[in-house]
Amino acid sequence: MKFDPSAFVADPDLILTLEKGSNPISCGGDRVLFRQGEIPAGLYILNQGELTLTMTSPSGEQVMQMLASAGSLLGLPGLISGEPYTLTAVARSGACLSFVSRDDFTSLMQTNPLMALKILEVLAAEVRSARHALSNP
Repeated sequence: MKFDPSAFVADPDLILTLEKGSNPISCGGDRVLFRQGEIPAGLYILNQGELTLTMTSPSGEQVMQMLASAGSLLGLPGLISGEPYTLTAVARSGACLSFVSRDDFTSLMQTNPLMALKILEVLAAEVRSARHALSNP
């Protein structure tokens, strides 16, 4: 299945808004940010470097793998729904990210309607990408 990694990339203004309340993360080595099935703690923004997203089936077979692009928002669907992450994210050595906690993200969503609309645009792009990948295996 081929997913479009640009579907995870957010508008630069949205990234700036999110980063105001974020904490920087630098990866000296490969680092698992979250695992499929874990409860979301927050949102990750890939500022530079490489990050791999994978999904496995219940039987343990890898069904998807893709590289995320700079500007990608990672963990957004789970953060909004409160459901476990559906992907595993591994930042590669040298990657620079920002982390926005669940509480800070919720506060921003409640106080900034324009940001909430931009978040919906990213989610819609992810849904389109998934549907396209399913219909064009």
